[in-house]
Amino acid sequence: MSRKIKIGGATVNQTPIDWSHNTNNIIQSVRLAQSQQIDLLCFPELCITGYGCEDLFLTDWLAENAWAELEKIVSQTDNIMICVGLPIRIKGTTYNGACVIHNKEILGIALKQNLARDGVHYEPRWFEPWSANNIKQIERSGRIVNVGDIIFECKGVSFGFEICEDAWRKVRPADNLVNLKVDLILNLSASHFAMCKSLSRDELVKKSSSKYNCVYLYVNLLGNEAGRMIYDGDILIARHGELIIRNHRLSLQPFVIQSCDIDFDDNNKETYHPHPDITEKNEEFTQATTLALFDYLRKSKSRGFVLSLSGGADSSCCAIIVTEMIRRASTQLGWGRFSELLNINVKSEKEAIQLLLTCAYQGTRNSSAKTFDAAKTLAESVGASFHHWQVDEEVDSYTSKIERVLNRPLNWDKDDIALQNIQARSRSPIIWMLANIKQAILLTTSNRSEGGVGYTTMDGDTSGSLAPIAGVDKPFIIQWLKWAEKNLGYADLALVNSLEPTAELRPAGSDQTDEKDLMPYQLLVRIEKLSIRDRKSPTEVYNILSEEFDKTLLKASIIRFFRLWAKNQWKRERIAPSFHLDDINIDPRSWCRFPILSGGFQAELAALGN
Repeated sequence: MSRKIKIGGATVNQTPIDWSHNTNNIIQSVRLAQSQQIDLLCFPELCITGYGCEDLFLTDWLAENAWAELEKIVSQTDNIMICVGLPIRIKGTTYNGACVIHNKEILGIALKQNLARDGVHYEPRWFEPWSANNIKQIERSGRIVNVGDIIFECKGVSFGFEICEDAWRKVRPADNLVNLKVDLILNLSASHFAMCKSLSRDELVKKSSSKYNCVYLYVNLLGNEAGRMIYDGDILIARHGELIIRNHRLSLQPFVIQSCDIDFDDNNKETYHPHPDITEKNEEFTQATTLALFDYLRKSKSRGFVLSLSGGADSSCCAIIVTEMIRRASTQLGWGRFSELLNINVKSEKEAIQLLLTCAYQGTRNSSAKTFDAAKTLAESVGASFHHWQVDEEVDSYTSKIERVLNRPLNWDKDDIALQNIQARSRSPIIWMLANIKQAILLTTSNRSEGGVGYTTMDGDTSGSLAPIAGVDKPFIIQWLKWAEKNLGYADLALVNSLEPTAELRPAGSDQTDEKDLMPYQLLVRIEKLSIRDRKSPTEVYNILSEEFDKTLLKASIIRFFRLWAKNQWKRERIAPSFHLDDINIDPRSWCRFPILSGGFQAELAALGN
């Protein structure tokens, strides 16, 4: 009997508990695989429910509904073997499973043995790990089903499972599978996107295939599933240390299939041509954010985006990624499918951008002609709807009322922060009103560098329901805009790129810049990564950086960073949902938790000395 089979992976763009959508994506993928005569098709982790169901995994009804959807999928599996991910509830405990189906029969369910518990992951809250070498039986819908640590077979090829985190541990299921001489290991994953992360994933798949002398198939989820996490839809196949299949990542399609024929009795190397990966970090960021924005827009059923466009780097970055989203989604999907998914009727890029992106410049007497020109030029060049108005009347109204309460005039010597903040806050109600009327998403322009230390006005420039760039640092945004000007054809970014970042909230002549208010951005980023990502103390940060920076500036900046970080956790708790894009994230709901009230690193900063 020949052991040459056609194996494939199917990545799917799912939404938590959107049962009909999720099941339809799976069934459509199965039908396409059947037409391509694929023998064995693997789907991602928890693809029936969606990975991001969170505390719903603790309910009985979620697993029951998932099983009902599984039965619908089972009925569609003529002449194909498939593996799909779903939660399995056993005696009040939830497990993470990979169900194997062939010719309308459930052959068994492998269960995840290692749970992700760091960074953005909270799996131990919802699931229990399954123990190795343990198999039990459960009854579902009149079926007796084996569950646990199971080996399967397809046309004489034996295979077993690792489910996402299983593969990243020192002791992993593959260590047992190799002793059982399996030919093929399938990895169902829901591995979140981060820039440059795909390199380590490629290495994992290649090294696993070499170490365990097997074919290793990896399939990841696709898209912005639940709001914050982005999944890049990786489908990877490696054999004996060589990557033989890689698909195009970060697709805007609802599902993607990638497959190849493998002769398990012939070790002669065949010629394969895996798609090249995205090697440019700026392009990877662009593809990830455009996919995330498109999914967020269509899944929230909103009618577009509204943006307070200041002419600065952050808001300009948001404007460009929305524009790129429209360009790329319409190119991949075509105007018919694009319009259908967003429930609009457009037939051209010009129509779509004008409808979906509304920008407003909200000036005060402290705003400059340069930022107005930069905002107006950029908005008009991309084709967005553009409006502008002054908020001085609102600022003066609030200020005069407080002056009567205090019985004194406000002045910049005593009331600097309050006078800056009221300008930012006065912009919020009117831009929110515009977003409400348009039934659009108001974008918050916070970046990670400034958001982390509270250099932002609550209910002012933080107003919005989505913060698309809050997961990346300011230096990255500044260099990305220069890259976009040159590589994406946005020549009118030149005005934005010529300006030094400034809040423009103090009177003209004060020479206000963001770096003067805070510290040099490059130093801020280094301190942030060492202290937050790498969890170093103030003294450890100083010792690591003392040879690179002026020691007086370094010490002052470390003290300022830690004090600002400690006192502004309440602000970080209130930043709008953001995309996870980098190897660090300050969102306490998805990555970094810190107490709202603390000792503020007093002892640790005192240890730095004077």
